[in-house]
Amino acid sequence: MIWVIGGTYETRILLDKLKQDYILTVATLDGKREYEEYNPIVLKLDFNDMLKFIDKYNIHTVVDISHPYAVNVSKNAREACKLKNVLYLRYERERVDLTDCIVFKDYSECNDYIKTKKGNFLFTIGSRNIHIFEGERGDRRYIYRILPSVESINECLNNNIDIDRIIALKGPFSVEFNMAILKEYKIDYIVMKNSGVFGGTVEKIKAAKNLGVVPLVIDREENKGLNIDEILNILNSGAIL
Repeated sequence: MIWVIGGTYETRILLDKLKQDYILTVATLDGKREYEEYNPIVLKLDFNDMLKFIDKYNIHTVVDISHPYAVNVSKNAREACKLKNVLYLRYERERVDLTDCIVFKDYSECNDYIKTKKGNFLFTIGSRNIHIFEGERGDRRYIYRILPSVESINECLNNNIDIDRIIALKGPFSVEFNMAILKEYKIDYIVMKNSGVFGGTVEKIKAAKNLGVVPLVIDREENKGLNIDEILNILNSGAIL
């Protein structure tokens, strides 16, 4: 059995072309609703849980197509596969040209830079790490664009973020739509993760450059992963059976 660790836009692209039997897991109820037709299982797995899951479903291959910033998930999956002698295939999104962007190695470094600036900031980094920035906001105006999920909205409310500073929308968003938001909120800086071509990073950067908004990008480590076609060639070739 193939285990697909999903949750990204490309999950659907992979599964629609996969010819072999698989089990899909996602981390949230929102993910389960989004991929309902693929009968996903909602699981937040630590290392030991992954070992048990591999044994329970007789997994011979793991395809990790989780979010590129889900570092712990990928680390645990890679180590579990190594221990169980299971093939591990990691999907890597095509990286984006970050020329003319200000790039940071992590959230803390980005926050240190922001604290030296003034103006209106749009954060498009999800909700999990907003506490890093909101706690030191000062007199700057922070707007957060998040997923319209209970978990994301509660994260904002738990950080005492006013409703009028929350934009709850699900992408992907066009360049024009991003520009409309930047204009409406008079944004000076847009903060994003380097989520790759399918993650909306390209459209955000183009929108920012069109309006003279400064793009601040929190980068990620480059993994030696595979693209969708390479993964499908391996899975559908029959070589792993």
